[in-house]
Amino acid sequence: MKPTRISSSSLRQLHTEQSNPAARDIDQKSPLEIARLINAEDATVAHSVSRALPQIVRAIDLIVSSLRRGGRLIYVGAGTSGRIAVLDAAEVEPTFNFRRIQFIIAGGTKAIAAASEISEDNAAAGRKDVARRKPTKKDVVLGIATSGRTPFTVAAVAEARRRGARTIALTCNPDSPLERVAHQAIVVEVGPEVLTGSSRMKAGTAHKMVLNMISTAAMTRLGYVYGNLMVNVEPKNSKLRDRAIRILEQATGADQASAQRALKASGNRTPVALVMLAAGASSNKAATALKQAGGNVRKAIAAAKTN
Repeated sequence: MKPTRISSSSLRQLHTEQSNPAARDIDQKSPLEIARLINAEDATVAHSVSRALPQIVRAIDLIVSSLRRGGRLIYVGAGTSGRIAVLDAAEVEPTFNFRRIQFIIAGGTKAIAAASEISEDNAAAGRKDVARRKPTKKDVVLGIATSGRTPFTVAAVAEARRRGARTIALTCNPDSPLERVAHQAIVVEVGPEVLTGSSRMKAGTAHKMVLNMISTAAMTRLGYVYGNLMVNVEPKNSKLRDRAIRILEQATGADQASAQRALKASGNRTPVALVMLAAGASSNKAATALKQAGGNVRKAIAAAKTN
């Protein structure tokens, strides 16, 4: 496919770059008035996301299918969009003990904590950074850009698609270059920001909401959630160990002492301990059932009960 040409003059036409009439005299407002204004604008974001739910559901289905085949979900972004992608990807591992949701941010990991906005314009770096991950047809690459025209992200997504990966665009402006290079798109039209063009505000909030929705729904569909409990949590510290024990109690009705014993016998593997308690199975039998069920806790419990 041909690369999409990005016109710098198109930026001023974007919805997210327009001036918000409600905020034109914000510099003359009191702290309370400023807070109320921002709060009122933030309250519109959830509705904007709700209008994109059909697109989000399509993305979730695609991602779940990919992850079930052993593929990866790779977020790509720059600036605010990249940092929000990093946040979601980084939180998946401790929450679900899952390592195949990854991120690429323009400027590399140093851009997480320090401004590296010049990197956004480096299309060659976008192609190179994606190429290093060697995406295949099993993977999904999700590019995030409020404008939908960030050269780094557009080039990265186009390169991923060229290499056979399925691709998704997440933007806040319709009919963008990013949307055109991706297989499918999620467009959350949040409108003008309180501070004109400051996409760390409503657009950033929208990105976080959508990525949280996608990753949580994907992990839930894969069976790493039981009821509404994050049963794959790794008890790596005292807080998480206490949480794992409480999860075992809530999921199975076991008392605290029984939950503690099961967690210890499982080798501190929360899902294994859960299957042990729920199915009355040994640690080895529970672990085998989980492996055969692809990590799906509910299916593993059913299998361990019948075997």
